[in-house]
Amino acid sequence: MLAVLSFRRKAMTWITGFFALLALTACDVGLPTGGPVLNTTRAIPVALLIPKSATNGASLAQSLENAAFLAVDDLTNVEIDLKVYDTAGTPAGAALAAEQALNDGAQIFVGPLFAESANAAGQVAARRGVNVLTFSNNPAIAGGNVFILGNTFQNSADRLTRFAINQGRRNVFIVHADSLGERLGAEAIEQATNANGGNVVGVQSFPLSQQGIIDALPGISSNYRASGADTVFVTSGADGALSFLSELLPENGLTRENAQFVGLRRLDIPSSTLSLKGLQGAWFATPSPGLLQQFNNRYASVYGTQPNPIAGLAYDGIAAVGALAAQGNRNALGAAALTQGAGFAGVNGPFRLLGDGTNQRGLAVAQIQNNQVIVIDPAPRSFGSAGF
Repeated sequence: MLAVLSFRRKAMTWITGFFALLALTACDVGLPTGGPVLNTTRAIPVALLIPKSATNGASLAQSLENAAFLAVDDLTNVEIDLKVYDTAGTPAGAALAAEQALNDGAQIFVGPLFAESANAAGQVAARRGVNVLTFSNNPAIAGGNVFILGNTFQNSADRLTRFAINQGRRNVFIVHADSLGERLGAEAIEQATNANGGNVVGVQSFPLSQQGIIDALPGISSNYRASGADTVFVTSGADGALSFLSELLPENGLTRENAQFVGLRRLDIPSSTLSLKGLQGAWFATPSPGLLQQFNNRYASVYGTQPNPIAGLAYDGIAAVGALAAQGNRNALGAAALTQGAGFAGVNGPFRLLGDGTNQRGLAVAQIQNNQVIVIDPAPRSFGSAGF
């Protein structure tokens, strides 16, 4: 059965300014098209689509829901009527949830989480001219009325390659598993390196198995040294081959003396990866730790536990809707308003939605030092500042 929860709250006057997410430049919002016309005298009906009944999805869904309601509480000068719909973590469930949300009057969707579900919900919402802010980071589903909130490979690759080149490390060797996701990651690194004036001097893949990695490493090491590279860029995360690569690359001659290790994925999730010997000195992109800690502390003070790492996306989505609606613009949820160039100040740093449905996010560059995360280049505070 489709679960629907209705909740309406007025802003709480004691909330600090940080948590009332604001559009960075209100005058940057033009005359929007592609979205519903709001009744600015009433609460804005928003649908939160999350995988509450998905296998192993309850905890994540609850974290997203909690963060969304936290954003509702923290808004000022606007009222959000937030209803929660269970997608069951499937495209069919998402389509059903979308239909009911539209019948209930929803004028924008925040969620779903999974790419296929977001695509399904987007197709349903498009028939009523409703936009979708999905938690997915998959650019393949972006476009039309679907905007992705998740940080993309391209964002991380752009940030890291710009930093590396500024540090004099221009020659990149890319190592990736032979899987669709990691091939897309490698393409993002290659595109970012070329766009920022660096050189991709080698790209090598390996079968995604323990023996496949072991067999491939001698050749990867040999090719790296022959290429003249000074940086090895790895697409694998902790849920893939990262731990093997961090151990075997140094054993095969790629050490801190001749190779700066850069991870496309977060190297601090889970925190146990910070103790891997081969990752000491490695670089990766991360949301501003200071802002993220403020959000985590705020969440924990209300709910008594730490949020899921992606919960901030739910906060950002709800709060961006509220920030635009608070301006009194009847077209605040149209495509032009959502894609205002100034962007928004999110709990993970500044972000903006682009016309093609993707996004740009301000990220810090961090290094693992003595099993700890040390920011070596801070996240930008706004678009146009250092780091973009």
